[in-house]
Amino acid sequence: MTAASATNSLPSRDRSSSSGGALYIRNLPQDAHLPPTPRDGFPSRRKSTFISERTLLGLSGLLGEPVGFLTEKNGQVVHDIVPVKEGATTQTNQGSAVFLNFHNDIVHDRTGYYDIANPDFLVLICLRADRAQAATTYYADARDICRMVGPDANRVLRSPLFRMNAPGSYIRDVAGDEDVLSDPAPMIKGPVGFPEISSAANGVHALSPVAETALALLQTACRAVAHEFRLRPGHALLINNRKGLHARSRFIGHYDGQDRWLQRTYVRRSQWQIRYRAVPGTRRIH
Repeated sequence: MTAASATNSLPSRDRSSSSGGALYIRNLPQDAHLPPTPRDGFPSRRKSTFISERTLLGLSGLLGEPVGFLTEKNGQVVHDIVPVKEGATTQTNQGSAVFLNFHNDIVHDRTGYYDIANPDFLVLICLRADRAQAATTYYADARDICRMVGPDANRVLRSPLFRMNAPGSYIRDVAGDEDVLSDPAPMIKGPVGFPEISSAANGVHALSPVAETALALLQTACRAVAHEFRLRPGHALLINNRKGLHARSRFIGHYDGQDRWLQRTYVRRSQWQIRYRAVPGTRRIH
C-alpha cells in the first residue's frame, strides 16, 4: 500500500473490528543522508535530519497517542531498534542471532496483569535494511491462530492457566535479571469472532500439562498462519498489538554502522485507562 492510500484508509481500518491487524506501507519520505546505525540501541547523535521521526509520529497520530514507558528505552517516544552485540541472543529488540518468539508488546504492571497498560498499536519504520536483506518480521492474526488450534485448545487458552514473564528490558534494567511473572491469566479473551491475544516474548509459563499442550499448539499455529514482511528503507509496518502476535527472524549483526535500523513507536488509543501510571506533563508512563 502506498503512503497516500494508507493515510486515507487508516482511520476506518482502526474503527473496524473485522479489519486485519497489520498494514504495510511503502514510498514514505526518507532522510537524504543517514549516519551510521547506532550500536547501543539509543538515538544516533549524528542524525541531523528528522524525516523518519516525523513520518513515524505522523502515522502514529492517525492511530492514537504515542506514549513512552520509562521501563522501555528510558521513556523515549521514538525507539531506535538496532542489533546490539551484548544483546544478540536475547529475546529483546536488541537481538539478532536468535528467532524473536511470537509475542505482543506487553508492559509490566503492578496489578499483576501485563496486557492492561500495554500499547494498542506499534509502528515500525525502516531506515536501513540488514546487509543480506534477510531479516523478516512475521504477523499472526489471532483469528487464524484460533481456527488452527481447534476448539479444545481454545478453551484452555481462554482459561487463567498461564503466567507471562515481564519484558526482557524490564528484567534487565529493573528486576536484576530475575523473572517477574504475571498473575495467572488467559492468553486469549474476547468474542470468538474478535479475539484478543497475549503472549510474552520473554517466556510464558503454562500452569498445567494441558496448558503446556495448548501453548505448544499455539506456537505451531503462529508459524503456520503468519504473514511475512521484509522491511526496506521508506517502508513502515503498523501492527495492532491486540489482534495478533508478531515475531522476527534471525539475521546477522555486524556492528559496523551498517546494520539494520528501524524506529518504533508505541501507540495507545487513549491514555485515560492508564492514568494511574502517568508522569504528569509528559507522554511518559511509569
